[in-house]
Amino acid sequence: MTELSARLETAGRLLKLLSLLQTPREWPGGELAERLEVSLRTVRRDVERLRELGYPVRATMGAIGGYRLVAGAAMPPLLLDDEEAVAIAVGLRAGAAQAVAGIEEASVRALAKLEQVLPSRLRQRVGALGAATEPMLAWERPTVAPETLTTVAGAITGHERLRFGYRSHDGTASDRLVEPHRLVSAGRRWYLVAYDCERGDWRTFRMDRVSGPARTGVRVPPRQLPADDAATFVTQQLSALARTYRAVVTLHAPAAQVAGRVGDGPGDVEPIDDNSCLVRSHTDTLEWLAVRLATLGCDFEVHEPPELAEYLRALGERVTRAVTAAS
Repeated sequence: MTELSARLETAGRLLKLLSLLQTPREWPGGELAERLEVSLRTVRRDVERLRELGYPVRATMGAIGGYRLVAGAAMPPLLLDDEEAVAIAVGLRAGAAQAVAGIEEASVRALAKLEQVLPSRLRQRVGALGAATEPMLAWERPTVAPETLTTVAGAITGHERLRFGYRSHDGTASDRLVEPHRLVSAGRRWYLVAYDCERGDWRTFRMDRVSGPARTGVRVPPRQLPADDAATFVTQQLSALARTYRAVVTLHAPAAQVAGRVGDGPGDVEPIDDNSCLVRSHTDTLEWLAVRLATLGCDFEVHEPPELAEYLRALGERVTRAVTAAS
């Protein structure tokens, strides 16, 4: 056997051993030797090689002892078979589409990494399964294809310029060339923070309005974002576009009773006396504030804005009609 052949055989055996050890169980040395068709001495030597590569393999002594892969200080590369890779990719696609706090962006990053190394036969299986299934959501919301998110995520990671079609809120279509910075998951929507090359400024793009994203292959150095982070930038952009109402309301309840349940911060609830307080709040959704006030369990008077008072009046009339019809 040549030196090259011996190295290839050792590498193949290590991969097979690693695949076995990643099954969460204790593996007796004799069983590993039988599976690998080698001696116990070779198994011990291969285990040492895996440890040198950063895989934390623990050995236990005794009649029922053996080898087990345990958690380490860092996560070494995983070895997945075809079925496991497809299962993880499908799960990550589902995670990217859900509104679970914190999981969507991590799912997209992981999915972009996994799909980059998936063989074409597995990418086709994952794509076919995704096309043949549809999640049942508890609310209607704009959807973004996982392929769109992973393409953009790949361009962000590679610091590549990105081209795509974009449809603005009034339906105007345009072609964009951008330097993508970050994807931001905000509630039920995805946003791309990017530097628009043709407009010479930073922009926020709703991903459900993006079509046909394509990486150009042109790498550029990262630009400095004019905000602490991408999430802050998106918040600032959305706040600038949204209409904001300044609400002033007297609540007939102690300030301590309603603190944290209404208002934007601790200083927005001011005691008037032991049984009432004044609330100052900013909102872009009168409906939300009206329902919040109505469910506090106390009387209140609205001083401003008049739109809030009018909405509450109309809401009260609808509730009254509903109660009258039911009696």
